Amino acid sequence: MRFSLFSAFLATVISCNGEQLPYVTIETEKGNIIIELYPEAAPATVANFAKLIESGFYNGVVFHRFVADFVIQGGDPKGTGRGGPGWTIPGEFQDPDLREQMPIHEKGVVAMARTQNPDSAGSQFYICLSSDPTRYAHLNGSYTTFGKVTEGIDVVDALREGDVMARVSIENYQAE
Repeated sequence: MRFSLFSAFLATVISCNGEQLPYVTIETEKGNIIIELYPEAAPATVANFAKLIESGFYNGVVFHRFVADFVIQGGDPKGTGRGGPGWTIPGEFQDPDLREQMPIHEKGVVAMARTQNPDSAGSQFYICLSSDPTRYAHLNGSYTTFGKVTEGIDVVDALREGDVMARVSIENYQAE
């Protein structure tokens, strides 16, 4: 419900000021994935993601973790699940005002992966695969969700461990 109201709000904001939300294109052998980003819900996370994309960080990086009907995860340059960019960012889900704006975990939602430390996210992210939102109830409010797949969910469904992000690009993003 929270995400539906947020989506309606965003649609109103977009139509009123004519601006489009930033979006990311992930090119893979299986096709392209388009992810709409939510900088109002997770400004530091979106800024970090954009910085990494603009530097070419994700180009050639693999999806290193696949859990059927749960998540596909990538963003580790080592491909082991233990690598990152050399820095971490705060878990924005800890801010109640931002958390209220974040989409809940459901199919196609994109979130930052982290360790048990809430401020340990760096470059690894995951995309939710299940149509059953109850599979993610334990994650809501504990991970920073910052985008959603708007095109290419069939590509996401076809991804497996070892598939490569050939090229990742971002459009309509202005660093503040």
